[in-house]
Amino acid sequence: MNTTDATPPQWPVPTAPTAHDPVLFARAMRDMRLTWRARGVLAELATGYAPGQEPTVSELVSLTRDERLAAEGRDAFRKAVSELRSLGYLTPEATTVSGVGERLVVDLAPAADARLIPQRYGHSPLTTGS
Repeated sequence: MNTTDATPPQWPVPTAPTAHDPVLFARAMRDMRLTWRARGVLAELATGYAPGQEPTVSELVSLTRDERLAAEGRDAFRKAVSELRSLGYLTPEATTVSGVGERLVVDLAPAADARLIPQRYGHSPLTTGS
C-alpha cells in the first residue's frame, strides 16, 4: 500500500503475523458478549502492533481528531477498553499496573467461553457444490 505521507508511523506495522491462536481470535471476533466497537479495538490491539511496541491506553486516547481521522472518539474507545477488560480480553501489563498510561496485554483465552450465534433451524453452512 502506497502512501503520500512520507512521515513514518508512530507505531510500526508488524512485519510478521501475530502469535495468537487463529481459532480463538475468530471466536473472539464472533463473541456476542462484545459490541462491534469492542471487537474492533480487540482486533487492532491483537494484530496491529509488533510485540513490545504496543501503545498505552493513554497514548491511544490522547490522539487528536486530526490524528485519529475516522476513528471513534475518546469516550467510545474508553468504553470499548472497559468492556474488554471486564471480560478478561485485556489485562494491564505487570510493569504498568498503576493504571496511568498503562499498556494492555491481549488475552484471547476468554474466547473459549464466547457466546456465539447459534445455527438457526433449517439453515446449514453454504456448500460449493463440489
